[in-house]
Amino acid sequence: MLLTAKPLAQPWFSEAAPKWRLRLSTATINNNMNMRITLSDSHSHSQTHTPPLVPKKRMRYRKLYPGESTGITEEMRFVAMRLRNPNVPTTSQDEPDSDTWQPSMEGFLRYLVDSNLVFHTIERIVDQYDDVSYTYFRKTGLERSEGLSKDLKWFEEQGVVIPNPSSPGLTYAKYLEELAKGSGPLFLSHFYNIYFSHVAAGQVIVKQVSKKLLESKELEFYRWEGDVQELLKDFRANLNMLAEHWSRDEKNKCLKETTKSFRFLGQIVRLIIL
Repeated sequence: MLLTAKPLAQPWFSEAAPKWRLRLSTATINNNMNMRITLSDSHSHSQTHTPPLVPKKRMRYRKLYPGESTGITEEMRFVAMRLRNPNVPTTSQDEPDSDTWQPSMEGFLRYLVDSNLVFHTIERIVDQYDDVSYTYFRKTGLERSEGLSKDLKWFEEQGVVIPNPSSPGLTYAKYLEELAKGSGPLFLSHFYNIYFSHVAAGQVIVKQVSKKLLESKELEFYRWEGDVQELLKDFRANLNMLAEHWSRDEKNKCLKETTKSFRFLGQIVRLIIL
């Protein structure tokens, strides 16, 4: 029997069919899984929209404070340098001009007494208070109250009447007590600056006054066991280490306290010539 193919009335695909869409619907493939393929015109609104690019914000870095890269002690040193009075004449060795200073024995004793009160106060605080940060500054070798007490005892042995602490020393000692109870970082700012100022300038002043009034007698106030610069270096290292855990706001407050510290100390130094 001869079989002949009967032509379809219309091909399944012809030029007459629309070219912009081809749809194959409900084709059963492997275990009756339904699949639908839809080809759409490239101009269809169904294509995914790419979100607009958002330009990245430029990173802005805070400007460092002078000395900040080194540590808080260097920051405080920059503050102290700005406080220096340019009108105070000094020699090439950074010592007071002898023609400028006219100290009196009474004033010098008041200076020693008030200084002793301040040093005794800060050394007692770090020895007795519970703040763990204070323990790093016990027995640093920079302590001055013991040496000052020996100097005042020597004056007594010479028949000199030792005055009571005066207003500048009493005011500063009270302020330090209150500060130590409220804020370790702020107290340590004063603690460091008191020693720093004595090593950097205080001992120079005392030597000059001793030369004029005491025939250059060497006082215990400016004698240390060991290299004082090395002692101060270790002090700085401990304080800088602690300050790494302080906020920028706390450090800024320390810088403000540095200004207060030198003002308090300046009032005590002026007792020498008042």
